[in-house]
Amino acid sequence: MIEKRMGENLITKVDDTSWQKEFLEMKLHSTSDVRLLMQGAKGFREAWHLGTLHEEYKIMKRREHQQQQ
Repeated sequence: MIEKRMGENLITKVDDTSWQKEFLEMKLHSTSDVRLLMQGAKGFREAWHLGTLHEEYKIMKRREHQQQQ
């Protein structure tokens, strides 16, 4: 399964965990968030929370990119 976002030209595989590994190194996380990032979601609530963590990751990456320019 592939997710496409128009305008951002971003294509990501849904099962791709590279962002999760990178996000673990970007800041301190709670133990429950670390488990979620490493093991994945086991239900709707965890999937929703994982989605919010992914949005936070993208915001941090965008800021990091802007600071480098």
